[in-house]
Amino acid sequence: EKRTKTLTEKNGYHDSVYMNAAKIFQGIHTEKRKDRILVRYGDGSVPPTLTFKDEYSQHVSYELAFSALKYQDLLEEILLDSCVYPCQSIPDELTSLLVVMLYDLQDRKFQAREIFDEEEPVAEVRKTECYLYNFRTKLAAALARCRIKHGALSIEYILPETVRKQEQRASALPLCVWINTFKISLQDVFRDLKKKGFTRVESVSDFDHYTYCMDQHCNDVLVFPSSLKEELLNLDLFADCKLLLQ
Repeated sequence: EKRTKTLTEKNGYHDSVYMNAAKIFQGIHTEKRKDRILVRYGDGSVPPTLTFKDEYSQHVSYELAFSALKYQDLLEEILLDSCVYPCQSIPDELTSLLVVMLYDLQDRKFQAREIFDEEEPVAEVRKTECYLYNFRTKLAAALARCRIKHGALSIEYILPETVRKQEQRASALPLCVWINTFKISLQDVFRDLKKKGFTRVESVSDFDHYTYCMDQHCNDVLVFPSSLKEELLNLDLFADCKLLLQ
């Protein structure tokens, strides 16, 4: 039976992921000079308590927070240009949640999030989500205006060129995967991957899509082509934490 993880990226995440991502973002967001502050994030004086359901939830929470950080200026501009911010019903303490959820909403092309019945709702997340979704047309129009102003085909092209080049290099790097030897043996991993259509090769230079190799220095690390990230995370080996993406 196919396991249900924290939801795939394009369908959204569980409420707890948004809350954890917002707490992480609250601690890492770029502070503006006092005379330039237009979007307020609360004082953040109390260290956040992060509770992750599993390793996948932890991974996507940090990934979502750092994605929002990367586009913080753009997301703030969208909120202000659309007049969605400021909002009396969304206190400054939840601005980080607003920004994080806006990033995810635009990444889903402003489509509704898929919600599973077994998910435990978080009131702040549902309230913020409803607020943003009600103004999705204004938000999408503000995003379009930003892209036109910057002459960008997508939001990636709004980033500084140095950042874009760093991302291109990072996305081309092979994926390193740890084998959780407390849960599975090396030979069982080989067998399971073979059943899934993967072929073991000698080195990275032999990669040809559904292939992988052993790390030259660590006998409990496998290396995969970067293009397989999404497919790998959908394998039961990852859902059961038998393989862990580095």
